[in-house]
Amino acid sequence: MSLPTTDDAARLYALMHLCPTACAFVNDAHFESVGEPLELLFARVESGGLVGQATRSVMVSDAAHASLREQLATAFAAGLPFDGEVELMRRDGSRFWGRLRAAPVRWDDAAGLALWFVEDVTKARQHRLQPYWQSTHDPVTELANRREFDRRLSDHLTLRRRQPVSVLMIDIDRFVDVNGTLGQEGGDRALQTLGARLLSKVRASDLVARLHDDCFGVLLPDCELHYALLLADKLCDEVSRERLRSGVKNLRVTASIGATQLGDQVREPQAVIDACSLAVAQAKAAGGNTVRVAGWEDFESEEAAEAAAAQGS
Repeated sequence: MSLPTTDDAARLYALMHLCPTACAFVNDAHFESVGEPLELLFARVESGGLVGQATRSVMVSDAAHASLREQLATAFAAGLPFDGEVELMRRDGSRFWGRLRAAPVRWDDAAGLALWFVEDVTKARQHRLQPYWQSTHDPVTELANRREFDRRLSDHLTLRRRQPVSVLMIDIDRFVDVNGTLGQEGGDRALQTLGARLLSKVRASDLVARLHDDCFGVLLPDCELHYALLLADKLCDEVSRERLRSGVKNLRVTASIGATQLGDQVREPQAVIDACSLAVAQAKAAGGNTVRVAGWEDFESEEAAEAAAAQGS
């Protein structure tokens, strides 16, 4: 790629070649401008580079290339970016799995110039496909799933170590509006974004899981309720500040959080989940975007009331 002459082009050249992210501008299924990290990813630096080359040159087959072009066109026409894993090929013929994120430079010209970001996810993909990983993780967010959360929670309930353990349940307020605005794929990306945001705010020893739908759980070993509530307030703030984007569409959401600290009276993971669910319902009744503590006395009274109602019927 020859050195640019205009200031704007020089800035773009510097950005694309100094930024560690592998990126390129693509137009009419050809690479128009390519950053050096992308050239390195495809082992093209010593071969004249990818500028001017067809995007087919990095795909494993004509069919795979046609399929990708169709997926890109469909996403862009719907006003959505593309984010998916595709099998790609280096100059020497070796293959790898790349996460491709792409979007038009101008949404009013979705069929025109597009920006591509590519990341090698081969190892991560292989890890995800291992049977154990699949059995313990949620396929959408890649967080721990409900089964793994219950297992870890049960360990704490059974072992009864001399350390406080707290639990947070985080339910996204009015998430149905997210799916309605962004669509199913946009909703899944929103869950991925929110899950990653939650994960970035906890300790390495904590466990963040997707319990179901738009509900997350956080298991906090060696954490008293006081500190769990400080974290819950921080997570509420983080969720409310996150802008969920999908193409030209974006919106903000809030979260209702139920918190509790495990006590001697607790025996089963489901009891913890039920108590936190009740606290979440109270937070939502208060308007959402807030935290409520699961009171075990209130929960036990609720259980007693339900039992009495069942006997009366």
